[in-house]
Amino acid sequence: MKPFFIELYLDEDVDVLLAELLRARGFKVTTTQESRQLGATDEAQLAYAARHHKTFFTHNRIDFEKIADVYFASGKEHAGIIIGVRRSPYEIARRLLAILNDTSADSMQNQLRYI
Repeated sequence: MKPFFIELYLDEDVDVLLAELLRARGFKVTTTQESRQLGATDEAQLAYAARHHKTFFTHNRIDFEKIADVYFASGKEHAGIIIGVRRSPYEIARRLLAILNDTSADSMQNQLRYI
């Protein structure tokens, strides 16, 4: 069953402090480390997030834009991808909260967003 609120899955290139900052605001966040997915390919990371209905957050714009195109072209679904420029975890949390507070999991489905 898909959740109503966005649940995030953080790529391994994301500071794990971000998970704690978002959890403190009441959001569900899973890190690559917690999921025992360290070292998995980018495709496997997104597939894991999709299977668990989690929106994927990464700093890896180039690769995940390509993967999103492949998903779109093949009709595969994912719970959304958010790509963020590298900034402090506090700034990223502030930007993510704007999405998390105003966007449902359903409306994030198959979306690619940038912060």
